[in-house]
Amino acid sequence: MEKIVESFELYGKQYRLETGELAKQASGAVLVTQGDTTCLVTAVVSKEQKDYDFFPLTVDFIEKMYSVGRIPGGYLKREARPSEKGTLTARMIDRPIRPGFADGFKQEVHVVATTLVCDGQNPPDCICVGGASAALLCGGAPFDGPAACVRIARNVETGEFIVNPTYEEQETSDVELTIAGTADYISMVEAGAKEISEEDMLAAMAFGQEAIAAFCEKQAAFLAKVNPEPKEWPIHVADPSIKERVEPYFDQMSAALKDADKLARMGKVEELKAAIKEREFSEDERAAWGSDIAAELKLLEKHAMRAMVIETGERADGRRADEIRPLHIVPGYLPRVHGSGLFQRGQTQVLSVCTLGMLNEWQRLDTIEPVEGKRYMHQYNFPPYCTGETGRMGAPKRREVGHGALAERALIPVLPSEDDFPYAIRVVSEVLESNGSSSMASTCGSTLALMDAGVPISRPVSGIAMGLIKEGDDVVVLSDIQGIEDFLGDMDFKVCGTERGITALQMDNKAKGLSVEILARALKQAHDGRAFILNAMLEQIAEPRPELSPFAPRIETIHIPVDKIRDVIGTGGKVIRGIQDETGASIEIQEDGTVHIAAVEGAAGAAAKAAILGIVKEPEVGEVYEGEVVGIKDFGAFIKLTPGKDGLLHISRMANGRVGKVEDVLNLGDVVKVEVIEVDEKGKISLDRLDKPEAPASSDEPRHENGHRERRSDRPGRGNGERRDNRPGRSEREHRTPRRRHDA
Repeated sequence: MEKIVESFELYGKQYRLETGELAKQASGAVLVTQGDTTCLVTAVVSKEQKDYDFFPLTVDFIEKMYSVGRIPGGYLKREARPSEKGTLTARMIDRPIRPGFADGFKQEVHVVATTLVCDGQNPPDCICVGGASAALLCGGAPFDGPAACVRIARNVETGEFIVNPTYEEQETSDVELTIAGTADYISMVEAGAKEISEEDMLAAMAFGQEAIAAFCEKQAAFLAKVNPEPKEWPIHVADPSIKERVEPYFDQMSAALKDADKLARMGKVEELKAAIKEREFSEDERAAWGSDIAAELKLLEKHAMRAMVIETGERADGRRADEIRPLHIVPGYLPRVHGSGLFQRGQTQVLSVCTLGMLNEWQRLDTIEPVEGKRYMHQYNFPPYCTGETGRMGAPKRREVGHGALAERALIPVLPSEDDFPYAIRVVSEVLESNGSSSMASTCGSTLALMDAGVPISRPVSGIAMGLIKEGDDVVVLSDIQGIEDFLGDMDFKVCGTERGITALQMDNKAKGLSVEILARALKQAHDGRAFILNAMLEQIAEPRPELSPFAPRIETIHIPVDKIRDVIGTGGKVIRGIQDETGASIEIQEDGTVHIAAVEGAAGAAAKAAILGIVKEPEVGEVYEGEVVGIKDFGAFIKLTPGKDGLLHISRMANGRVGKVEDVLNLGDVVKVEVIEVDEKGKISLDRLDKPEAPASSDEPRHENGHRERRSDRPGRGNGERRDNRPGRSEREHRTPRRRHDA
């Protein structure tokens, strides 16, 4: 196949699609570029059908550090497990393309997106969705494309929307909306915002839908050049007798679903499914049609649940479409931790715990993104016991990373700045029970934990998960969906925000007829649900605690001259370690001279602060100190004024009267009260002793080595009017011929 290229410009940025030169043994391979950011996206469709009751699609996003000209950190110096951003990008590619495959397609599909070049201006994630769509279609996969993904920002000054903004353009935006789908429907939405209104979010979505259509048109032009050969893929069709035998149990399934208790309902449903298998299918049929029977029983459950909602307006747990499950809210649930909050909605229960630390405890990121790290960390854990199951516990899975990132994004807009609150903040949400909306329960629980910790957030945040049941023209929007409505419904739409507006949202859609009008209806219903939940939270804790927990570190910020940083740190960190060991405080010094001092005990922080200020302080004329004698010379004594500054007390200023020897009045370790009388241009300090004692009479004359007094006339060169030259080599030489300098 020859190399085929499609270059184009859209919304002020340059793009390029290319195939035919790289990775030719993959089913499809496309090189996709925005600016200089370049990714290779490959798609491979296996030749064998898999006997699964689900579609076996795997998506990997590989961050290559060479793409940004860096060597990976760590001992092995090679890329290992994906970063959190890499995991989120893989999910972002997976979610919009998964609904586009034909039902009954059971070949395994593997999509791999590899970063080859990242220019530091254009993010690689959105273009990889379009690259995956193009690679699948180049490979002739039964995929309903083209599909594309765009990121929408908004210039806060002009109000204009920006498509696929650069990192710099994102910094001045009040919304970051990532939206994916085809020219006809939206399949995925991710957004973070600075409390914008539902109307503004809908406007961004509508603009994003138009941009997606434009990119799909360009992708179609590229595919027309490629002209991939059509392929006949086997689409699995179950034996029609399976459906005929299962359908008569519709009423029994409807009855089994009507139970508010999740485990009881699941027990009834599984018992009915087992009975149907036993009654309607022989052992040989169960062995031959195992996955088909399981899929048909799942469809029976799905149709019964959806018919219940559409026809009766009643949900499996008896609620109305817009009704919220019972709430149980407890801020300050745990003792001694810095902050905690228990949030329960129905059978979904999350305990969030907040921990405060020094800014140098932030999370450092070793990724291809131009971001060094983050001070706010939200982590979400979903252990098997929360659903009454057994399982292996290990590293967080993609779902856990995604849910944690959503709650993190929801709370970032309301956090105080580093200047106002110089702490690193970590919140961990432990899902203790789960029956849907656990990510939104994490958002609410984390708000409680932050407020309980005394973090001065600007406004509290609540969240709710919305669902959708769409059968033809019949549409029902569900508030606060539970697990079965997420699993068997058409939409999972999570919305977070404050009373002023939206801070984050996420949507996955299975219904191909989802319109902006339906989204507007869902956003309105979500607004009402968020307000109801937020009011219930505020009844338990109306505002952040006025004081931090007594177990949280108190951080005080001071500023020192940049040229004094070295003095505070000391050689090899000796001085700063000494202060920390002596006081028990933690100290962080930044390059601009900002110093953060953290200590649980106030006295420890005050002592550390005093020590640092003492080091950087420059003594001034007229100031009085009580200092220790740290050095003695013939001409005087050195007095320690501050931890980093000594002054000279001359021998003539040590006592009233003449002092012949320093040790007659001062010794090492003595503490003496002195006044600064001079600071010269070089910073040398001269001192005068206050409250001078009388000089000892015996100190009036210098002493011989044997301890006897000597007269001035006995000193060499004195008393006879002669002056002797005692310099080496000169005392015995009366005449000396001067040396001449020889010219070269």
